[in-house]
Amino acid sequence: MGFSLTVVLLAACSCLVDVALTEGRVKGYSASLRSRRMTGGVLAPHVPWQAMVYIADNILDGGFASGALISERWVLTTGRNVFVRKSREDIQGKDPVKPKVYLGISRRDKADASKEVAVEKVVLHPGFQNQSDWDNDLALIRLKEPVAMSDKVTPIPLPEGDQHLADIVGGSGAIAGWGWGILFTPADSLKHLILPLANHSDCKAEYERISFTPAVDDNMFCTGPTKLDENVCFGDAGGALAVTDAETGAVYAAGILSYDKACTRYRYAVYMKISSYLPWIHSVIRGDTENSAALRSDAMSKMFSRLP
Repeated sequence: MGFSLTVVLLAACSCLVDVALTEGRVKGYSASLRSRRMTGGVLAPHVPWQAMVYIADNILDGGFASGALISERWVLTTGRNVFVRKSREDIQGKDPVKPKVYLGISRRDKADASKEVAVEKVVLHPGFQNQSDWDNDLALIRLKEPVAMSDKVTPIPLPEGDQHLADIVGGSGAIAGWGWGILFTPADSLKHLILPLANHSDCKAEYERISFTPAVDDNMFCTGPTKLDENVCFGDAGGALAVTDAETGAVYAAGILSYDKACTRYRYAVYMKISSYLPWIHSVIRGDTENSAALRSDAMSKMFSRLP
């Protein structure tokens, strides 16, 4: 699949299965999950911003997920991806795990020491899981050393202030992942789908009727299935939905997939809207502390006070 105009570099995105579906719940769901998959996804080309966020091979021990390289030192992913168990009930009061991060791979078996980049720290959004499992579901991972840019590894840009979801090519975006397939196992190679943006009100209304799903707010947006009912499923969360600006042709990350459990049961996948979180992302990347804003304001006040 692909866009008919500018071909989007396809966003890679795979994530940990929701370990709220742990031992007992996984057994109860396993039969129905076998029929759910990233239906019809085809092999993705190399995705240079794709990051694998790895805790363990086994999903019950944390599993592995995805993220998006957004600068030479930072990877953006979901907050839930950096915990062994994913529910708010299990996470409250716990610190995130420092995962392994792999760059420049399209196959899971290429996640080895040669592709690993060391992690310095993990920064959760301060409002992560305020009310539910999916509130402000974002985390930034700082790498110990700057990444050497190449045709295999390069960041995906964040949206500019004048870029809006209504102004993207085809009203759709590209997403890829190693998520679970029909055999109830992750894909060995990266696969991708082109998904249409969904009506926000319709998505919000659907999940208002369903327990244990996101309360879709203005900091989120949704995609629907393809015309063939292809959709994301368990394990596809954590990476960027890549879109193309219709006016400039620029490719950028519009969202980070959070709720990846649409499968064939529900219509909508839910993303954290990156434009809503730009102030937080920029404050973390530039190294702000709690006192930074006050220090800047104080310095400016003193400089202006000395003007003649």
